[in-house]
Amino acid sequence: MSTRMNSMSSNSSKTNDPKAGLYTQLGGYVGFDSISEQIQKKFLKRGFHLNIILVGKRYTFFLLFQLLIFLWFPGESGMGKSTFVNTLFSAHLLDSKGRTSSAQPNRKTVNIEPVSHVLKENGVKLRLTIVDTPGYGDQVNNERCWEPIITYIKDQHGAYLKKELTATRDRFIEDTRIHLCLFFISPTGHSLKPIDILVLQKLVEVVNVVPVIAKSDCLTPAEKIAFKNRIKTEIEYHGINLYPYASPEDDDDDREINQAIRDFLPFAIVGSELLIDVDGAKVRGRKTRWGAINVEDPEHCEFVQLREFITRSHLQDLIETTQHRHYESFRSQQIMAFTNASQHSSRIARPTSPPSHHGSYTSLSTGKPSSPGSMSHHNLG
Repeated sequence: MSTRMNSMSSNSSKTNDPKAGLYTQLGGYVGFDSISEQIQKKFLKRGFHLNIILVGKRYTFFLLFQLLIFLWFPGESGMGKSTFVNTLFSAHLLDSKGRTSSAQPNRKTVNIEPVSHVLKENGVKLRLTIVDTPGYGDQVNNERCWEPIITYIKDQHGAYLKKELTATRDRFIEDTRIHLCLFFISPTGHSLKPIDILVLQKLVEVVNVVPVIAKSDCLTPAEKIAFKNRIKTEIEYHGINLYPYASPEDDDDDREINQAIRDFLPFAIVGSELLIDVDGAKVRGRKTRWGAINVEDPEHCEFVQLREFITRSHLQDLIETTQHRHYESFRSQQIMAFTNASQHSSRIARPTSPPSHHGSYTSLSTGKPSSPGSMSHHNLG
């Protein structure tokens, strides 16, 4: 019996090396292959959290056509962020702040505003939070204009860490950490401004960033390609590390998919909540004097590719990357800072000169030297 056990142990050690691609053979069906179904069942009951922050610069944009001038003033919502989010999730989640007539007053996001919804699709619950932010760069003094956004993202990490370190913490901690930052770029057709590059450099340190060109139908196909290439060149030159990131866990298929996504960055998008008739079919888009813009037509924009990327291929990876990359970095920094502060306080509390009595210590409560013997006597008495 002992010889048989040793033989089995020896065989297992030889064939259980994953690097060698060998596995121990089973003599019958065990059943642990159903763990994926068990995990799926638990997650479906619990639901998922996805938190998206929208960041974009206010801009003034002129469009001239048949003597008509369409003007978006600085400070007004003109990037189409709300419309795009509503299009992305096929639901009215955010109210647009854009004007529908020149008589309406200018409206803009002046504070960081989170809006939460619970969505359900085929039995899967998604707790979605959209965080709209004030446009950066629209002030006279734009020094450190990115700080409110960075502070908000870090505050969500801090709130999660505080709950995690609580002695009687909840079994499931509500997750308000930002999983994705959609960075909206004005469709100027030129290049990124210095402030855009600076804000991007700050954001990629704390959150998964995906840049998009808003209202890309303002550009001709040739202008759009040239604009995308200039942005890619600038991002690469400044060493801005955008999502998705390379991972040692990626296999060949993962690397191929991620590279295809990187080739699309920044995504040229168009958003619309309107249903229009195109060749007898109802599609999301807009009708203009020169034709129809179909949001879900890859020849018109890259909305479909972005939706596939966010919701159908990388939703779980966005959540895990936030946990293992950005949150862990924040957590380690906070713990190291706390440790250093504790060590500093400990050094201050220690006596600066050696005690006069051999084998004695200085009491922090009285400041008087005591010996180990007197301490023992005091404890016994």
